[in-house]
Amino acid sequence: MSRRPNILFITSDQQRGDCYGFEGRPVRTPHLDMLASEGTRFAACITPNVVCQPSRASILTGLLPRTHGVADNGIDLPPEAAETGFAATLARGGYRTGFVGKAHFATSHTFARTGTPECRHSMQEYDESWFGPYMGFEHVELVVEGHNHWPPLEPPSGQHYERWYHGDGRGALKNELYATRLAPDVGAPQTWHSALPTAWHNSTWIGNQTIAYIERHADEPFCLWASFPDPHHPFDAPDPWSRMHDPDEVDLPVHRTLDLERRPWWHRASLENKPSIRQDLAAIRENYSRIKTIDDLHLRHVIANYFGMISLIDHNVGRILASLDALGLADDTIVVFSTDHGDWLGDHGLILKGPMHYEGLLRVGCIMRGPGVPAGQVVQDPVSTLDLAATFHDYAGVSPARELNSRSLRGLVEGRETRDFAYNEWALNASRCGVALELRTVRTRTHKMTVDLNSGAGELYHLAEDPHEMENLYEDPGHAAVRRELREMIEARPDDALSHPLSPVGMA
Repeated sequence: MSRRPNILFITSDQQRGDCYGFEGRPVRTPHLDMLASEGTRFAACITPNVVCQPSRASILTGLLPRTHGVADNGIDLPPEAAETGFAATLARGGYRTGFVGKAHFATSHTFARTGTPECRHSMQEYDESWFGPYMGFEHVELVVEGHNHWPPLEPPSGQHYERWYHGDGRGALKNELYATRLAPDVGAPQTWHSALPTAWHNSTWIGNQTIAYIERHADEPFCLWASFPDPHHPFDAPDPWSRMHDPDEVDLPVHRTLDLERRPWWHRASLENKPSIRQDLAAIRENYSRIKTIDDLHLRHVIANYFGMISLIDHNVGRILASLDALGLADDTIVVFSTDHGDWLGDHGLILKGPMHYEGLLRVGCIMRGPGVPAGQVVQDPVSTLDLAATFHDYAGVSPARELNSRSLRGLVEGRETRDFAYNEWALNASRCGVALELRTVRTRTHKMTVDLNSGAGELYHLAEDPHEMENLYEDPGHAAVRRELREMIEARPDDALSHPLSPVGMA
């Protein structure tokens, strides 16, 4: 390697940590499987927060949610926090920095105009000549939301993908095709075989624009974040990707019924209470952000389409990796693939996400390949995607702009360090599910504990012996010592949280 390494960071949205071929599930991810075999993967990587905006802000800044201030969805990342993130710091250190895809550093469904390019009330103020800077990235090409429950907005609304989508005059046709439910349609919630041709899908566009960015900057060090909006619901992969996995052959969760009597009080409360938010936004929360327990037939179709969305992302990851090979950049590029958070996907009768930190939601994939990264290595130590900011600084040889909560993964990759636990926090507003919570989670190699600081209630699972998280040991006297040890890990959090929490500007 004759120069500082390029950094190519690729993410999906709401992809479980077990939904990769190398994890043993029947989801087709040949390119990600190859990436893992050629590099190192982290088998116990968790997200610092289980919803989009806080986790993405933490990845960018290397700060915990209560430190950068985005403690829940609906809170915009302050620009001054972004200016100390890895993109801005690496740009000042001589890297070309870019972002392609879904950002979600700011809120789309807001109460009023916020002035950001992601806000539905202010995105119209950014014309066709605008490509950044944004949140520390010099060059951006954005997909607004990317979940076609809301079809791509017509210009002057939307951003780069939306302008491209409508630019040939076929936007109405594309929306009609997207909404077409091809047979068979068994009525699974938010699930259908979309007739939108793959060439027009945002996963394809992100693959195209990522490759174009790499080609433009092949002769200089670059740091690029390519962000796919899938497999976030609705589960709407385009045909034929939606049919790649036979619903009769997907694997179902071992335990897929609600068992609220085993769980702390907030599990039931968050499912049964109504969101405390403006009526129009509450309707979105009720009808879009919640899916009730469904039978096995419908769950099979949800999972099969979710797998298809992942396979389409994998296909475009393969195209991107092939472009590195074609340009002779593969040996000079640190490639990381991860996601913001997972999805329950039927575990314990739940689908989507919320304040139940089961492994399907908390644990995410994290794969790294590049110069100095051992091939075929699996790191079992608990880590967090929070650690990626420090990792990118480390490999780039650029000092952070401030003290980070993030810790570089390089020592683990090179076998020089170990980790005891990873940490997650969520200051949950009542606007999501009608109950306010202060959740703190720690995960070790063998255990996981979540505590609500407001009520003192909690849940503790022995993951090594109970991987499906059936027995809550939080009140078990025989596990009092483990409970104290994990509580000390929670209390070891640095005392750098904002003294005055930031206020939501929109839907959490």
